[in-house]
Amino acid sequence: MATGFVWHERYMWHDTGNYAGPLPAIFPLQPGQHAENPETKRRIRNLLEVTGVLEQLVPIAPRPATDEEILRVHTPEYLKKLEEMNANPRGGDAGGMTPFGPGSLDIARLSAGGVIAATDAVIDGVVSNAYALVRPPGHHAMPDTGMGFCMLSNAAIAGRHALAVRGLDRIAFVDWDVHHGNGTEAAFWTEPRALTISIHQDRCFPPTTGGIDARGEGPGFGTNINIPLPPGSGVGAYEATFDRVVIPALRAFKPDLIFVPSGFDAGAHDPLGRMMMHSEGYRSLTRKLMAAAEELCGGRLVMCHEGGYNAPTVPFYALAVIETLGGINSRTEDPFMPLFEHMGGQELQPHQEDVIARCAALLEALPA
Repeated sequence: MATGFVWHERYMWHDTGNYAGPLPAIFPLQPGQHAENPETKRRIRNLLEVTGVLEQLVPIAPRPATDEEILRVHTPEYLKKLEEMNANPRGGDAGGMTPFGPGSLDIARLSAGGVIAATDAVIDGVVSNAYALVRPPGHHAMPDTGMGFCMLSNAAIAGRHALAVRGLDRIAFVDWDVHHGNGTEAAFWTEPRALTISIHQDRCFPPTTGGIDARGEGPGFGTNINIPLPPGSGVGAYEATFDRVVIPALRAFKPDLIFVPSGFDAGAHDPLGRMMMHSEGYRSLTRKLMAAAEELCGGRLVMCHEGGYNAPTVPFYALAVIETLGGINSRTEDPFMPLFEHMGGQELQPHQEDVIARCAALLEALPA
């Protein structure tokens, strides 16, 4: 079992500037560090190295996404706006709380292209699966604007590449970031060849999207499934969601490849989410996805990094996922597990089960 790994130091050079967490540092907010900064991603790569996992992964070199690839998802007007800002040494904002630093479009192209490179490597059988540790993230980026720190819709761009260039018939997205994957949803809203599933904290971000009633439109009706779990959901709720909704949906849809926009902000102690996932929970969900991928599409699974903002904890979530993808056991213990696994409410709660049951009913509308 070979697992590919996409990384480039330049991802860490995307400059999000002085912010107050996710908000512009305008009086009375004191300037500080932006929530989406390089530290959590660099720490993931560092933990992979010091545990010996990195050397057991197959490096996949990213390359910049082309205009043609980007324009399969984004509008020409939006790409032109990004190009103009890219030439401005003062940067700006790509829209919807998405800071843009000097050269950020160049880095965003490399981020989207890194996910495409991972996709090609999996389709070509160079690796069984892959994890693209890219930055800036992508799952909030809309066709005509940036949003939520996301500039280009990385997973959607790679998905369109898989359909248009690589000839796949069906693809699926399982987004476990704590925030709604509204950009990926928008990219495939009317597309019957793509199943988009988002498991997120109800009305966290964006607060007006991600409802159960958003199901796609026209020929794509039924292929969009939102699972807005209540705040405070733990591993029990996520396990039930996968067992009762996600895996049955994948089996019904039968994709040729599964993408996972992989944010770790559903982890306990994340500053931008209020969920209670932990490393062993993520390990379990990865096993479920791998089993489904093996059953349905020859194990083809591509994960691309999204959010996760608590620098000490996030690397252990990623380590659990990447070890599982590669069948690796570094014997590294997560020092946060004794705290997180005993948090109150980790078990499935009745009000969470009600939401999951409503979402399971959506499977009846999936196209055969």
